[in-house]
Amino acid sequence: MGVVIGETAEVGDNCTIYHGVTLGGTGHDTGKRHPTIGSGVLISTGSKVLGPITIGDNSRIGANSVVLKDVPPEATVVGIPARVVRLNGERVEETPEGGLRPRPSEELNQLDLPDCIDDVCERLDVIEQMVNELMSPEEAQNI
Repeated sequence: MGVVIGETAEVGDNCTIYHGVTLGGTGHDTGKRHPTIGSGVLISTGSKVLGPITIGDNSRIGANSVVLKDVPPEATVVGIPARVVRLNGERVEETPEGGLRPRPSEELNQLDLPDCIDDVCERLDVIEQMVNELMSPEEAQNI
């Protein structure tokens, strides 16, 4: 299977379209029924771009995504159906109203992580105290 480009599709300059991509229509309507792809767009392997939608300049479409809505310029979309995950290089997420907002960072702050080694050492001290209380010093020495 190669690339499928519908008869009313338009593709801008310097686009990269990988194997298995479909620029298809969504019905038997007459007139414009296939997508318009802007300049500098990258469409990854197996993606389907369907309907009379517009893909903005310098956008990126992730592998095996199904794009059914317009994509703004400088955006990265992924998924089925495709959703915007980056806009102008910044991570974003969709709001319930359909807009976009910056996505909170998921990076871990190592200062906030629990110190597992200290926790284990404290627990070991407690266990050693319990052993010492139950055994004579000579018996505890042989453990």
